[in-house]
Amino acid sequence: MERMFSTFNLGNLALLNRFVFPPIKIGAGNPDGAVTDQQLIFYRQIARSGPAIVIIEPVSVTANGREHPKQPFVHLPQSVSELRKIADVIHEENRLACLHLNHAGAAALPKIIGGRPKAPSVMTCVARNGNVSEALSEQDIEEILDGYESSAQKAQEAGFDVIEIQGGHGYLISQFLNSKINKRQDAYGQDRLLFAREAISKVNAGSPDIPLILRISGNEMSPEFGVSGEDLLPLLQFAEDKGIHAIHVGMGNACFSPAWYFHHASLPDKPQVDALAWVREHTSLPLIAAGRMGRKDKVVQFLDDGLTDLVALGRPLLADNDLVEKWHNGLDDRINYCGYCLQGCLHRMKSGVSLGCNLNPEIGKPALEKTQNPLNVLIAGGGPAGMSAALYLAKRGHQITLAEKTDHLGGQFAITWQAPGKEKMKQGLDSIEQNVKRNIDAIVMNRSVDADLVKAVRPDLLVWAIGAIQNIPDIHGLDAQHVMTSIEYFQGEKELKGPRVLVIGAGRAGVEIAEKLGKAGYEVVATKRTDPIGSMMEMITKKLTLMRLEQMENVKLMPHTTVKDFTDDGVQIEQDGKTLALEPFQTVILASGMRPAAGPGEEIKRDVSRIEIIGDAREVQDIFTAVHAGYSLALNY
Repeated sequence: MERMFSTFNLGNLALLNRFVFPPIKIGAGNPDGAVTDQQLIFYRQIARSGPAIVIIEPVSVTANGREHPKQPFVHLPQSVSELRKIADVIHEENRLACLHLNHAGAAALPKIIGGRPKAPSVMTCVARNGNVSEALSEQDIEEILDGYESSAQKAQEAGFDVIEIQGGHGYLISQFLNSKINKRQDAYGQDRLLFAREAISKVNAGSPDIPLILRISGNEMSPEFGVSGEDLLPLLQFAEDKGIHAIHVGMGNACFSPAWYFHHASLPDKPQVDALAWVREHTSLPLIAAGRMGRKDKVVQFLDDGLTDLVALGRPLLADNDLVEKWHNGLDDRINYCGYCLQGCLHRMKSGVSLGCNLNPEIGKPALEKTQNPLNVLIAGGGPAGMSAALYLAKRGHQITLAEKTDHLGGQFAITWQAPGKEKMKQGLDSIEQNVKRNIDAIVMNRSVDADLVKAVRPDLLVWAIGAIQNIPDIHGLDAQHVMTSIEYFQGEKELKGPRVLVIGAGRAGVEIAEKLGKAGYEVVATKRTDPIGSMMEMITKKLTLMRLEQMENVKLMPHTTVKDFTDDGVQIEQDGKTLALEPFQTVILASGMRPAAGPGEEIKRDVSRIEIIGDAREVQDIFTAVHAGYSLALNY
């Protein structure tokens, strides 16, 4: 553990600890390039007692390499003064500021850059809706290289201490290096390292006194399209010769292997270990390990095994921006642990809104202030919305009583982690639960909120957060089957009979149940009245889940299928207007959607002047929405 907090020299800079915040897109800037208060709050939260180096979100060295409409700008005349605001905030927290330079090439977003992306050769970026790029002209290349030099100059003028150059992850430098993609006949095709050499030289020319980090993918995890070790090795050798000060090693390719680029929770650790070992073998430069590094035992192991010298913490600091300080002070039991689910961060960014986190609604937000009017608050329901409301209302200074009808907190969050690939989410649930128990004195278990409890507590405010209940479809003969709801299945409340199981509803819960059953050897059919299968799932999670299901011969997914009738001989279904028959099933699991549970009764309403209904009890959505509903409620009181 001591090594995590030992100093480290990066060029002429002394790092306070071994941690780095990587360049995560936060989507909070103004489309005109102006830095917002939200960005400044965010970077102050990350820097405060945090990583020694804070690498801010990527900037594109020219306008035609941008990926997000709210990315910061570096190519405009006012960019220096805007970026200086971020650097100043980081410096005020006694941390080093790093500007990350990139050009997305084929991964640029057409609607932002105003046309087709440009790459070394014509190529298709699969993960960007199959965008087809144009080949860069030599003039285009010169303009981009000039952009690297200009951006480096502006980084120095804006007060940044370090510059990072994106050389991997399927972006432009990687595209030039890649023998599978770069088919140019000119000098940039005959010598695929040429563009990288010139880009790095331009950055050196623009800021000769600033230490440089080179970011790469240790393995792009795309045998068909990714950079090979043979292509990557010359870049590592050049980096060492040219005076690069560290190699930042991630994984994946933004166009062809986004699951690895974003380090999804369900992926194995071994490829990352192998990639770091390979890079370590081929360079003597210090390494920064990136990707799912938010567990202390993994950090210590990687440092002790010599796989890395520094550790990048991205999403774990979204879940708990005090993570580094808590590790340093031995407060591990107070950490909110990221589950690497991508739901609150990547999923929201793809929806066009700013970065968020399932577990931490305070990220990027001003600190909560104490209320001038403390209330006696009764909260019905100890699920995500109820726990969140309890925590943040208590933080505001209200007196809280939290009542939960079962013997455990967490609601549906308590079963979500049981789905394949989501096991790491359990630590996040445990974190919230322990936080509630530490901060809420009056927690009543095995007790529903009724008129008697309301009379006993005499609340000024009742928060109704009792969640949702299973929607039961009206199907002839269903009551004669061995039936359980999706919640009953995950909670193990009923016996599961086999070998054949029918899952009605192949949305998020349905496909997770189908996979879990398929892995256990059951013969599974999962139906969905509409398409798409796996609706409401985060896209990378969905893609990985469906890929695994495709490999299971004992699992069949049936979209556009309505279950019409259960008979002694089997099940009548209708698929795309055709009536079909299926053999009998021993168990039927209902994953056919949820609906809000009933609201408070009239007797309760008569005794409470203010009632707020939040979370799934108001509208069935997801964990992110539920947790943020509790926080938003606290802001209003």
